[in-house]
Amino acid sequence: MSFKASVFIATSLDGFIAREDGDIDWLLGATQSTDDHGYAAFMAGIDALVMGRGTFEKVAGFDAWLYPGTRVVVVSTTLQALPAIPGAQVELHPGPIPALLEHLQGSGANSLYVDGGKLIQGFLREGLINELTITRIPVLLGRGIPLFGELVKDVPLQHLRTTSYASGFVQSTYEVIK
Repeated sequence: MSFKASVFIATSLDGFIAREDGDIDWLLGATQSTDDHGYAAFMAGIDALVMGRGTFEKVAGFDAWLYPGTRVVVVSTTLQALPAIPGAQVELHPGPIPALLEHLQGSGANSLYVDGGKLIQGFLREGLINELTITRIPVLLGRGIPLFGELVKDVPLQHLRTTSYASGFVQSTYEVIK
């Protein structure tokens, strides 16, 4: 059975997804635009959102759950259980990635949204990401948590499209060449 694993993420112009302490204040206040920058269309094409523990802990702390009606699988080797979140369809999986994929495919999830720096890096190292959509936010952080980490080999990409938004955001989508 085949699957598609996609990334849809924002970074600072210098490539960071969060400050060193995980804070994303720079992203939350980046625009007053009501444009969703293609997010709803992207979400309409996925079966499950797979996120790492750090990302889950960050979004679980927001006032409202960001993913109502979306199956969310949190990958963690340290969490034993997840807190109850009203309106959330969330489950916990310990990994590793091949076991996670077997579980997801066995339950009918074939189009995945992969979120969280370490998890994205793990999927990339395994050669499992098919598409990357990266939205660059016009801010320089200077330091923080980078989107990309060390890889064992080059990951060749094919540019699909780039869109500039009135908000100043620049979004590029790439297909991973396998």
